[in-house]
Amino acid sequence: MLIEYVFAASALSLVVAGYVATWILKQDTGTERMREISNAIKVGAEAYLMRQYRTISVIALITAALLAIGIRDPSSQWAGAYTAAGFILGALSSNLAGYIAMYISVRSNVRAARGAMTSLDRALKIAFRGGIVFGLAVVSLSLFGLATLFLASPLSVGSDPRLIVGFGFGASFAALFAQLGGGIYTKAADMSADLVGKVEAGIPEDDPRNPAVIADLVGDNVGDIAGRGADLFESISSENIGAMILALTPAVWGLFGINGVIFPLMARAFGLIGTLIGSIFVYSRKNEDPFSSLTRGLIITGVICAAGFFVLTEVLLNGDLNFFLAALVGIIGAVLVAWITDYYTSYRKRPTLHIANASESGPAPGIATGLAVGMESSGLFIIVIGVAILIAFGLGNGFQSLGAGLDIGNPTFQKGIYGTAVATMGMLSVTPMILAMDGFGPITDNAGGILQMSGVSEEARTISDRLDSVGNTTKALTKGYGVASAALSAFLLFSAFLEVANLRGVDLARPEVFTGALIGAMLVFLFSSLAIRAVGSTAAVMILDIRKQFKESPGIIEGKSKPDYSRCVDISTKAALRNMIAPSLLVVLGPVAIGLLLGSEAVGGLLMVGTMVGVLMALFMNNVGAALDNAKKYIEAGHLGGKGSQVHAATVIGDTLGDPLKDTAGPSLHVVVKLLNTITLALAPLFLLALLK
Repeated sequence: MLIEYVFAASALSLVVAGYVATWILKQDTGTERMREISNAIKVGAEAYLMRQYRTISVIALITAALLAIGIRDPSSQWAGAYTAAGFILGALSSNLAGYIAMYISVRSNVRAARGAMTSLDRALKIAFRGGIVFGLAVVSLSLFGLATLFLASPLSVGSDPRLIVGFGFGASFAALFAQLGGGIYTKAADMSADLVGKVEAGIPEDDPRNPAVIADLVGDNVGDIAGRGADLFESISSENIGAMILALTPAVWGLFGINGVIFPLMARAFGLIGTLIGSIFVYSRKNEDPFSSLTRGLIITGVICAAGFFVLTEVLLNGDLNFFLAALVGIIGAVLVAWITDYYTSYRKRPTLHIANASESGPAPGIATGLAVGMESSGLFIIVIGVAILIAFGLGNGFQSLGAGLDIGNPTFQKGIYGTAVATMGMLSVTPMILAMDGFGPITDNAGGILQMSGVSEEARTISDRLDSVGNTTKALTKGYGVASAALSAFLLFSAFLEVANLRGVDLARPEVFTGALIGAMLVFLFSSLAIRAVGSTAAVMILDIRKQFKESPGIIEGKSKPDYSRCVDISTKAALRNMIAPSLLVVLGPVAIGLLLGSEAVGGLLMVGTMVGVLMALFMNNVGAALDNAKKYIEAGHLGGKGSQVHAATVIGDTLGDPLKDTAGPSLHVVVKLLNTITLALAPLFLLALLK
């Protein structure tokens, strides 16, 4: 049976991940001071994550019990129990993915720092291999979970998909808490460290005299690593679930049968194999830009995935090359999204240079220019996503008609929408390599911090700074990739919701549907407000504590005494755990309330508009934050006065404004968009009993 190949690819990837992790752990950890700093980061990250997971577990268990009791479906006696079981497995798997990512990250950082004391190639390999463990483990866990549920509950037309739907809901639920909590933690510490350290005290980034520096380095792991791991775990899980459900529509099932259901899982397995091969080509040639090395690995992975789609199309989809072309549309879309993100966020490109130049007149002009850049960046991005959806839809139904898309019951629509599912598979096929590049960023950031605090040679710091600069670029690219995958995945899940809810479309002219749509947009704004406010209020408390430490012990600035790092770690930990609950529950309870009051079609309006606004808001936040950050780095590279100048202070202020946008609210909105769809997909039977319908 073909599902056995899915298990084999997942098992092979986990074995390779284990081997690479063992290799990393054997590497030299440097000086005693380096190990001391690394251990403080590790202890802080693990302590926070355990407390976060305990909080998530309590809320998840209560939610699972409500699902088991509350979901009643005449067509399925065990609908509630199946949904609850899948929910628990999805939440556990998401948390496990985040923990594995964090575990290897906090052990790779000091070894990458030691590697920078030897050579660029050594540091590059250690940091990237730490990321590759992250990428392989996250995708393999998702595949294992879905393949196991597929065997436990075989799918066919008319079968109950509750197990896999619950799995997607659980993964999205846990990912939102993880991404939001980690984002609040890391950006509160980052803002505080920058504003008091760089602007007020005039000390460098990652200076050991800064009381917030350990909290900042811990935050890189719990936000950018554990949170992002849970985020993309649920992205690939949700996309697979949406595609599998769409394969059960009569038109697609009539064409491909069970092969159409297995196709998404096999495509993901090819992505793992492509990443295993592509990662071999990530190494530093003489005088080569490290980013070129990472790009080489990504391109090779993409080529192998494209070849895999050709084979799978021949074997599983009756050799219909239109679906292979749809997969290529997705892969090309991923490349274009990366290019657009790089253009609007790299300090080598015009938009970010405009921000830096405007900052010569002060922080306000720089910030205003940054906001404009963030808004402008949405244009090309949305055009790429829209064109990809239209082309993939046309390829799926042989370009018979786009007008048929108004009725989900039309066979032309069903085949077309499966084409968009294949395009989404193409975009997400390189996810393991994207995750490796994403993990590379925080590892090199931590490595630079460890070297700075240890006072090692300037040559090693120069190497780590070069890798850190590349890491900032890869983190920005993966955020753009995350938004694109969220947009396409949400489109699939929205179509799946229409199918499960037996809707033929969404009529916004109806007052209850229009009201649901307005509330969908409002949820995005209200969630973003709560997330940003949490960062601001936490940073305000931490800044006062840092100032207090400097005042109480003047020897800190003089380097004669050590600050109390644990105080800032404690402030971030408590605030993140406390403030992640309300925004997350808002997103969970909002669509449920609308569904119970106004019915399925009103929920459809909420999903449609909530997805559109969420994607645009996430794009804006991610890109404006990254552009403001890189404008600061452009100044720190020695331009327009360099570090310590008035221009530098202006860009630091701009960067701190962008921090909660690009690393807290923006990435969390990726998850919000998909959670809105997975929760309504899981609870669709309840909405048939709407009180005001």
